[in-house]
Amino acid sequence: MLKLPRHVLLPVISITIAAITLLIGALLIFQRGAEQGTSAIGGEFSLIAQDGRTVTERDLADGPSIVFFGFTHCPDICPTALFDIGQIYSALGPNRDRLKTFFITVDPERDTQELLNTYLSSFDPNIVGLTGSVDAVAQTMKAYRAFARKVPMENGNYTMDHTSLVYLMDRKGRFVSSLNFDQPPEELAKKISTYF
Repeated sequence: MLKLPRHVLLPVISITIAAITLLIGALLIFQRGAEQGTSAIGGEFSLIAQDGRTVTERDLADGPSIVFFGFTHCPDICPTALFDIGQIYSALGPNRDRLKTFFITVDPERDTQELLNTYLSSFDPNIVGLTGSVDAVAQTMKAYRAFARKVPMENGNYTMDHTSLVYLMDRKGRFVSSLNFDQPPEELAKKISTYF
């Protein structure tokens, strides 16, 4: 029988225990997710649309949805993504109304319903802007594992550093994948159509 010296045996035992602990933790997380029947991205929220109606996670049901976090003062990422989403709607043709898109502000202090309405009038009319209290927006961002923080500017104003992922959710409001706008809008429309 092979007998290992104590100074070799102790690190091997420690590494083995750590690996087993990590494995058990991963299995518990997987089991909890399976029991809840939800993915790690998405969940409950309650926000206000630019037309004043309340929108919750239940509004993601009955068809695929796009969820995107941004803000109206965004200089480039947000308007580019919103334009690209509009291209997907054009590529969907007669099926365009089967896709829902929610643009959720990460800057609720500035992005009122009125401002969202004015801002989104430059993009596809199927894109719905959502705002709410600072706490309600923070809760929604947490559910989607999104990030945002204020970045002060020299003139006393501020901009927002934020998650730029565009989430595709299935007809039950479950996360499918992020959208890659390097793909042609026709390909993205075809992918989204599989969730109708």
